[in-house]
Amino acid sequence: MLLIPVLLPLLGGLVLFFLKDEKVRRVFGMTIVLVASVCAGAMCLSNPGGITLLTVSPGLAVTLRPDGLGTFFVCLVAVIWPLALCFAYPYMAHAGGQARFYGFFVGTQGVLFGLGMSANLMTLYLFYELMTLITLPLVIHDRSREAMRAGMQYLGYSVFGAGLGLFGFFVLGQYGAQAGGIAEFVPGGALDMAKASGHETLLVATYLVMMVGFGCKAGLLPLQAWLTAAHPVAPAPASAVLSGLITKGGVLAAIRVTYYLFGPVFLQGSFAQTALLILTLSTVFVGSMLALKEKVLKKRMAYSTVSQVSYVLFGVVLLTPGGLEGAMLQVVFHALAKDLLFLGCGAFIFAVGKTRVEDFSDIGRRMPVTTALFLCGALSLVGIPPFGGFVSKWGLAVSALEAPVGVFSVIGPAVLLVSALLTAGYLFPIGIGSFFPSKKAPVQEKLQEPLLMLLPMGILAALCLALGLFPAPITALTGPVLGAIFG
Repeated sequence: MLLIPVLLPLLGGLVLFFLKDEKVRRVFGMTIVLVASVCAGAMCLSNPGGITLLTVSPGLAVTLRPDGLGTFFVCLVAVIWPLALCFAYPYMAHAGGQARFYGFFVGTQGVLFGLGMSANLMTLYLFYELMTLITLPLVIHDRSREAMRAGMQYLGYSVFGAGLGLFGFFVLGQYGAQAGGIAEFVPGGALDMAKASGHETLLVATYLVMMVGFGCKAGLLPLQAWLTAAHPVAPAPASAVLSGLITKGGVLAAIRVTYYLFGPVFLQGSFAQTALLILTLSTVFVGSMLALKEKVLKKRMAYSTVSQVSYVLFGVVLLTPGGLEGAMLQVVFHALAKDLLFLGCGAFIFAVGKTRVEDFSDIGRRMPVTTALFLCGALSLVGIPPFGGFVSKWGLAVSALEAPVGVFSVIGPAVLLVSALLTAGYLFPIGIGSFFPSKKAPVQEKLQEPLLMLLPMGILAALCLALGLFPAPITALTGPVLGAIFG
């Protein structure tokens, strides 16, 4: 049964390549995505056992077993993916290669479900690489020279980063507490401390290398350049899931490595923790500054993603229960807000046909509903109550103040605050300022966006607000994760 949410989108995506009728293709694709989402959520929430698909040797097996963290990730994908597909239908209506786009888009959902349900490092690495390969066609969809260049950059960075993660696979096999090395993810860490004794420096260095490698997909410095290359050229629905969910694949791997392989007790106070705190906070600040300066709308959103996802990694490397909970909350609220913002950008570009920020100085008057929804995402991303971003960022700041990380207890919240102000600086001129254009600006006709664009944006905006007011459904998923790791 665990194979259904993985194989159904992959096989359904393959069928979509051969469907010629547009209406049939739309109905079939949405049906596959919805059924897979329901099956994935139901399977994970029912707490099933695992299934081993292939055993190479002791410690080397492809195994699916959704735990608390996997359920958290799978539920996020199950909610967002149908909304992004709904938006894609009118957005891609006049584009070429629709069958190819929908085929890869639907298939990606199955890979993400497999990534979430991975029970060990080998399985996670397999689906992590598949995630790169199956999303590459989404980046290079229009086959322009710029898109091909961005796609090769995306592929190169992703494979290099995954290779750094693979380095740890070989090192860790010698220090696992399980037969055959580190066979499965274990909450709290899978290291055998007796075997690790005397090799702490090697293991901490290995952890740092793995985190930098998997952090590539999450936009962590110095391997973040693929984000700003890929987002401007990819279609808006693809940009939305690249930012909202594919980057969270890197976050998921980082959490697995930190809390399910090495363990917070082993890493606390290490040089790797210090280095990663510096890297994450640097990424938060630099990403916000570059977003503020950027004049191309989708590229500005890409720099924003570089900054905002590093909020999550900062919480992860605090190595405290509060830090991890704040990071997981930020995963949800960033995914909802950034998907909403990218879909809003896509609606603007779809209607106006331009891409630079100054081209949308009066978009609030011309597309008031879309701009209001865009503003909801902006308010959440900045962290203004009662939207959800406030919940996660407040949690991260308080956790940093209480964490035993020395000077970073002060520097961390300060950087987060400065970044929030910068975020307001690059989002509010679009979300608020466009309702009050210059008096010299000519009055232009209003634009009407398709209902299938407004519907998913409206749902995402409602979730940003509702979950900010009532975050209990999210904490119900984070609680078991924290309990399993920290006891």
